[in-house]
This record gives sequence, C-alpha cells and structure tokens, in this order.
Amino acid sequence: MILAGVSCLAYALVATAVYAPVRQYEGSTFFDQWAFYGNVDNTTWGNVTYLDKPNAVSKKLAFINDAGNAIVKVDNTATLTLGAPGAIVNRDSIRLTSLHSYGMGSLIVIDALHIPYGCSVWPSFWTYGIQTEWPKSGEIDIIEAINNMDHNQAALHTTPGCFKGDEAKQLGKTLQDDCSTGAGCVVAESKPNSYGKGFKDAGGGVFALVMENTGFNIWFFSRPDIPENLKSATATSSIDISGWGTPSAAFPTNRCDLNKYFQPQTLVLLTTLCGVWAGVPSIYKSSCPGGTGSCFADNVLGPPSNYDNAFWEIKYIRAYLNDGAASTTSDSATTRQISTTTTTMTVTSGGEETLGSDGIWTRTSTVIAQTTLESTSGAKNGATKVRGAGIGLWVLVGLTVSLL
Repeated sequence: MILAGVSCLAYALVATAVYAPVRQYEGSTFFDQWAFYGNVDNTTWGNVTYLDKPNAVSKKLAFINDAGNAIVKVDNTATLTLGAPGAIVNRDSIRLTSLHSYGMGSLIVIDALHIPYGCSVWPSFWTYGIQTEWPKSGEIDIIEAINNMDHNQAALHTTPGCFKGDEAKQLGKTLQDDCSTGAGCVVAESKPNSYGKGFKDAGGGVFALVMENTGFNIWFFSRPDIPENLKSATATSSIDISGWGTPSAAFPTNRCDLNKYFQPQTLVLLTTLCGVWAGVPSIYKSSCPGGTGSCFADNVLGPPSNYDNAFWEIKYIRAYLNDGAASTTSDSATTRQISTTTTTMTVTSGGEETLGSDGIWTRTSTVIAQTTLESTSGAKNGATKVRGAGIGLWVLVGLTVSLL
C-alpha cells in the first residue's frame, strides 16, 4: 500500500481502507468452491499424493468438524513401508485450488486455529496467476514454513525486473529482495507465534493480504491481537483496515511495477512433505536433528503419528474488494476494476476464465494442463525448485483437476 515512505503508507491506507465482502469459504460450504488436485506432488516433489475429492472425503482428510471449521490434513493413520525398487511411496495429503481469482483492489483474509507443522511438514497458503506461464503472472506466498520453524515467511515470485523496495514500513525482516530468484523476495515474520506449536498454543490467528496498485501488504495477528473489527466481522460485513497498523510484510511499487508482474490471483492451500525445501538434508537436519538425517526415512516411513499435527483447521477464508474498485468501471480486465461488460480470456492451459459483473474471475474449465517444464536453480536456502507453465506452485503437468 506504499509508494514511498510513511506518508504514502498513510495515504494508501486511507484511500482504500474499506473493503466489501464478495466471497467466503467457510462452514458447511467451505469445500464447494475449490478444485482438488488429484495427483502426486509434481511441483515441489514432496512425498505426498494429493487426493481427489471422493478419496479426500472417504479417507476423512477434508471435512467440516463439529465446531464448523474446515479440516484439511495429511494422513496420520497409514504405516508406510518401502515397496519394490523404484516404487513410489507417498503419504496422502490435500491440495486445494480456488475456482475464482482475485486481483488489484482485493483483500484476502484467512482465520486459522491450526497450521500443519512438524519435521518434514511443508504447508502453504498462496496465490498465483494462471493467465500465462509461471511466473509471468506472479505468485504471492501468504503462509509458508517448514519442519520446526517457529515463524512464517511471506514472499513474491515474479519474472526478472521486480525487486522488493525498502520504502515501506514493515514489522518483518527482509531476507531477499530479488523477486525473480527461486526463493522470491522473502520477508520473515517477527511477531511471535506465527507458526508451529506457538501458533497452535496461542489459539491460532489471522493472516491478511491486500493487493493494491500502490503495493501489496501482508498482516499477521495472533489470536489475542486480532483487531476488533476482524473479531466481530461476518460474511456480509465490510472491513476497514485503516486501524490495522504496520503490516508484517510490505511490497511497495518503488522497485516493482506490480501491475506489470501480477495478474488476477488464484488461491491455493496445501501441505506437502519433505520435497525440495523441507527435505533438503542440510535444511532438514538444522531443525530436525537426530535419526538417520533423512526427511523421508525418519518421517514419511515412520509412525503415522508423526503427522498428528499436520492439519489445517480453518474458521474461514474471505475475499473482499475495496470500495474504489467496486465503484469504478474499466475496459481492462487485468486492472481488476469492475467492468460494465463481461470479458472472457482464454487460459493458456486450455481452460477459460471469465471476469463477471462482481469483478471476480471464475474458472469455467475442468482441464488445466501444461507440459512445458522449466528448471530454476537458486531456490529456498540453496535448493532447486522445478517450476513451469503457469498452473501449479511451480508446474502442473498434464493434469485434469477434480472439481467440487
């Protein structure tokens, strides 16, 4: 929300302070607006198989609990053993992709009581643009951590030329400023209890992302510190963010034209295991010492109780649009301003997205597939991530998703 300096921060927050609700994912209908992945983790090469909807429901890895909250979990009942040489041994998990996309003028809020954690565990709640090959339409990591980390990390991923500026006030610590590296431009959360056991023991908390032409901001509030207007918010009430204070991570525009690097963003919620960040031996052993030193052998093949804490418990995810976006007409679909006409755009995957009168992109195709792979080195903490053409966290290859 910042162009330059503190004065611009205050201006941006006042100018776009009130956001009206446009969609909610919560309660008994939480899973109605997501696609289940239904394939192995072919994006970060974790030791999981993401279930389709029928199997996710029958195996009770995706359900609504008695409190009315959504549970999205890793299997913690099956004891896995090595099979024949070359056989794939994966633990069941869930990856959800929203059927709608959100762009400039949007506020995304997630209230969670529990985030997956523990050795080998790699949860993330993030967004990406599916309009072109990854990362030409951008990616925003709202929640991401691994193993026994005690804090969250936020990041942007883009093509070369976008850097995180230092003009904006933030509470977190910038670890990397080049958004085109494998790690992206990364900010480490400085508030306590943003991940792991601390997050759980504090009763969870709220993360919020604001996407505006003037900058992207991410807030984290531990349960005791949630602003009053978030505590009292309902699915139909507007939100005024002007009293939220300094964000945890701020990505201003002084070194990155966000309109150039980011298209409307689709939401993704997942948990993988090991893979090309959590499973890198040096990274894994730094927070999970002992055992054989193998993320896979010590956890995925270990007792299923290793994953008793590998679950999301989510009260809600809500999407909003600012009052300015709701009252503006534009012929440009990529500005995310409301248009007086409906614009249809063909997605490179072979599907279609439509910008409706509510200003929200809706995917209308069940097929989202890409076959081009691209290797990018220099990923998180020196690992190598394979990314690719436009649909997955890094690449989604030849896949038909299962729609709810």
